[in-house]
Amino acid sequence: MCYKNYETEGLTCMLVFIIIAAVLGMFQFGYNTGVVNAPQIIIQEFISDIYKKRTGNDITDGFNELIWSITVSIFAIGGMVGGISGGTIANRFGRKGGLLLNNIFAILGGALMGLSKVSHSIEMLIIGRLIIGFNCGLNTALVPMYLSEISPVSIRGGLGTEEGWPYLLAIAIIPAVLQLCLLPLCPESPRFLLISKQQEFRAREGLKRLRNSSNIEKDIEEMKAEERANQYEVKITMMELIKNKKLQLPLLIGVIMQLSQQLSGINAVFYYSTGLFVAAGLSEETSKYATIGVGSVMVIMTLVSIPLMDRAGRRTLHLYGLGGMFIFSIFITISLLVKFLYSWVTYLSVVSTLGYVVFFAIGPGSIPWMITAELFSQGPRPAAMSIAVLVNWLANFVVGLVFPHMQKGLSDYTFLPFTALLAIFWTFTYKKVPETRNKTFEEISALFRRDEVLNANGTNIDTTSRYRFSEGPITEKSETYGTFSQFGDGLPTQDHHL
Repeated sequence: MCYKNYETEGLTCMLVFIIIAAVLGMFQFGYNTGVVNAPQIIIQEFISDIYKKRTGNDITDGFNELIWSITVSIFAIGGMVGGISGGTIANRFGRKGGLLLNNIFAILGGALMGLSKVSHSIEMLIIGRLIIGFNCGLNTALVPMYLSEISPVSIRGGLGTEEGWPYLLAIAIIPAVLQLCLLPLCPESPRFLLISKQQEFRAREGLKRLRNSSNIEKDIEEMKAEERANQYEVKITMMELIKNKKLQLPLLIGVIMQLSQQLSGINAVFYYSTGLFVAAGLSEETSKYATIGVGSVMVIMTLVSIPLMDRAGRRTLHLYGLGGMFIFSIFITISLLVKFLYSWVTYLSVVSTLGYVVFFAIGPGSIPWMITAELFSQGPRPAAMSIAVLVNWLANFVVGLVFPHMQKGLSDYTFLPFTALLAIFWTFTYKKVPETRNKTFEEISALFRRDEVLNANGTNIDTTSRYRFSEGPITEKSETYGTFSQFGDGLPTQDHHL
């Protein structure tokens, strides 16, 4: 049977410890996405110097820009490969084991980047970015999967100088070493142990540590309910997932959510904000400080968004985030267009960019990862996460490679394509994305089992639709849908409650 709205122990010391240990991996993603931003000019000078030493000729601006674009965007190529590998590694080594193994790539990538200057090697810099990208791709697949499976239902949700930039890039080693020290103290995902490995004793022991209580029977029953539903659901490959008609809607939602993160234009800010501020009229020195401010705001607001996720809901926060980014992207365009009229307009660009980042952190920064992991049950989840991460990193790569050319071609109108995309993503989220807050994995899966899904956000219910469950009777009670009692393949009876 499926349990709904049961009481949980909530955050315990062990759960907080695990979240900190696991999220170190996501720090790699955010940090390495934007770390090349501030020292861009200095690294391009490094590229020019190495080229001249090797060939005796000065590098052309176009070729230098090409190498720089490759250095920035190859990070996303590594991320795509890592993302595709996430499901396989999660199933073979476990969620925690995969995260531990992944730190080897972080240390290797950070070392190559950190030693690239002393070795006079552009190739080491590029290969290091590729490897650290692979590490971040794996993290974006493994960390949300691990956290969504260990959390109770109620809460599942100054070195940019010529001498200093290699150390700036090598900092990626630090969170990897910290994670290697902390993760061995954490339990494996109890859901993975119980459902995938059939190790109920280890799952129970892990749950006791996570909940800091021996009262874990409701958690176990919820997992067993998912396990029973999964008896007819084998682990599937990415291609099988794509062809499965019953899973195509949640997969589409997961993919669009990932695109809403990357095609929102945020990486244009992370990769090139220093150049944007210079274009808006700020001095190079002031632009670097503004870029540091952008990064700091991102970190602070990401921490703020975590408790909001389980209070306001995933869908609501995502709508607020996309809406805020839409408004501030317009202000960024205005600031670029009228920068010559008033001196204070240059600071409008900084305020607009900070607002843009604030709303990204509130919604698109973290919500897509959580929702994608929550939309699928244990069987298809690894394949779904692999596809979602692949799409995310492909979009990341496209933005990183294309944005410099967009700047040249569109000039002050560079952000208008992102403004249009944000409007499209907001509309899709409003019409199709369901709320997953306080729902078990089985209940979320049940949202997509109707023959017709008229409106996935729950505001329009088709009472003639049928549910298909692998076994019954099952009683579903949802804040969004009311109470449904389903016996066999008969029609559901609905008991609305307010």
